[in-house]
Amino acid sequence: MNIGKPRKIGKTIDEIEEGDSLSLTESIEDNQLLLYLGLTNDANPLYIQHDYAAKTEYEKPIVPSVMLMGIITSAVSKHLPGPGSHVVNFSINFIEPVYHYETITFLLEVIKVDKMKDVITISVEAVNEQENRILDAVVMVQPPQLATEALQEDEVISQAAE
Repeated sequence: MNIGKPRKIGKTIDEIEEGDSLSLTESIEDNQLLLYLGLTNDANPLYIQHDYAAKTEYEKPIVPSVMLMGIITSAVSKHLPGPGSHVVNFSINFIEPVYHYETITFLLEVIKVDKMKDVITISVEAVNEQENRILDAVVMVQPPQLATEALQEDEVISQAAE
């Protein structure tokens, strides 16, 4: 199934270096929360009910942890390494809750490139508007790989150009 225009493939493992980084800022809005809750059928009142949340240690509704993970995996899929990449391991620590309407800045940095296993390791740190760290994560990603046929076509084109 092809949806939309053909997409450029992201960076392959040979194009990625330790220290490559990406900074991304996201604001958590109601429409995103409602989409998440609708897609997952997650009816946890802590995420949407102000009166319920007021009775908890959080005092007001919080953003579901999985939504924050989704922002990270989306950054991997779109930017670092980009389209065609695949998350193979995800470890995360949620340090502080994230509340509705907060703006969060995520910093992703490649800390290891393992060409033998064809996997890169990305460190993620996120902070809120007060610069409080809200999460730390380590994500192992398999960068996009060109199909063998595509690699052979590229070689033929390169040789023809010489």
